[in-house]
This record gives sequence, structure tokens and C-alpha cells, in this order.
Amino acid sequence: YFSTVKIIYTVGYSISISSLTLAVTVLIAFRRLRCPRNYIHIQLFLTFILKAVAIFIKDAVLFLEDDIDHCSFSTTECKISVVFCHYFMMTNFMWLLVEALYLNCLLLSSFPHGRRYFWWLVLFGWGFPTFFTVVWIFTKLYFEDTACWDINQGSPYWWLIKGPIIISVGVNFILFINIVRILLKKLDPRQINFNNSCQYSRRLSKSTLLLIPLFGTHYIVFNFLPEYINLGLRLYLELCIGSFQGFIVAVLYCFLNQEVR
Repeated sequence: YFSTVKIIYTVGYSISISSLTLAVTVLIAFRRLRCPRNYIHIQLFLTFILKAVAIFIKDAVLFLEDDIDHCSFSTTECKISVVFCHYFMMTNFMWLLVEALYLNCLLLSSFPHGRRYFWWLVLFGWGFPTFFTVVWIFTKLYFEDTACWDINQGSPYWWLIKGPIIISVGVNFILFINIVRILLKKLDPRQINFNNSCQYSRRLSKSTLLLIPLFGTHYIVFNFLPEYINLGLRLYLELCIGSFQGFIVAVLYCFLNQEVR
């Protein structure tokens, strides 16, 4: 079963890397596509790429040989690969949050459109995960330097990584609900001349569904699944479905973008 899951998420991440690399190239290559919104998209795309690459490297290092006892396996290389995997996983969540914050402020017409503010977002998206990852590294080195740092069940220090991710998912979900509320107002059929209620429903449904992969709203389910849920099911939901998220985001926010087309 786990071999099947690994094959599926390997295919998913490979497709995501290819599509995201092409999307980043397109957004950088064409001058008319250069704007704060697309700059933020590029940063998010890069985190998806780097997270996928980090996962491939970690798998290659940890599972290089089948006869190795992975629970006691401990080398500098494997610890570094786990660190980068956790770091890029956290940066991915932070840039999903940046996307949500930016869109929320844009719809409320409260976002200052200066380059200086874009760099503050860059600092948050990359700097915030760096701080917590560095703190986690030192706590592991001095208090819990066991195995390959990939087993964190019951470890209080794991909250240095897991805590910010859970908070970002929660904030993203709140922003998602708020933006759906704003869309309900902006697409009010009483103010806009829709031909019928079906057209209104389709427009609202499309707008809402497009936000789910960009905000990572599905992670609200993954993070709050009860611990007793079957491990195989959790792996399938988190790895198999999550591995294709980068591909979906690239398609929706680059290849199907009217400006790009």
C-alpha cells in the first residue's frame, strides 16, 4: 500500500514541478505580466517546486537501501534533508497565507501598491519559516538529537514546525470565509443583471472553487483529522492529493489566466 502511495505522490510532485517551472518561466518572461500579484504567484510556485524537490531528496537519502533500519538511521545528510523538507513545507504554507492576505486586502481596496510593501511580504514568507526552523534545529541538536529527526511523534519541539503551520491554515480558512462573504456581496444578483439564478450560482461556485487550491483550504481537513484515523488514509489524503496541488495552482493561476492567454 505504501509503495502505491509513494508512486502516486511521486507522479503528482513530478507533474507539479514541470507545470510550475513552466508557469514561473511564463510569468517572468513576459514584461506585461510583471505586477505584484504575479510576483506573489511566482514566490508561491517556487515554494511548491522546492518542497517537491526536498521531498524527493529526503526519500532518496532516507530510503536509499531497503535493509536499513530507518528508525535508528542517523547521518548528517539525512538530518539536512529532513530540515530542508520541513523548511520548504513551512514556506509553502506561509506563501499560501500571503496569497490569502493579498487577495483579501485587494478586494477590500486596502492594500498599498508599493514595491516596499511587496518586500515586507517576501520577508514574512521566507523569513518567518527560517526563524522557526533555525530554533527547531537548535532544540533538536541540544535536547533531542536522535535518529534522523524525521520521527516527531510525541516531541514537544515539533510544535515549532507544526504550530505555525496550523495557525496559518486556520487564518487562511478565516480569510477564505471572509473572501467568499465579499464575493457574495460583489456578485449580488440584485445589483448585477444576471439572466437567472443558475448563472449567479455558477459564477459564485467558480469563484469559490478557484480559491480552494490557492488558499490551501483543504488542509483544514488534513490538520484536524483525529489521530485515530487510519494512517494509510491520512497518507493518501495528505500526500497523494497534496502532491497535485502545485499542478492545479499552476493551471488555474497561470495557464488559464486571461492575461497569459
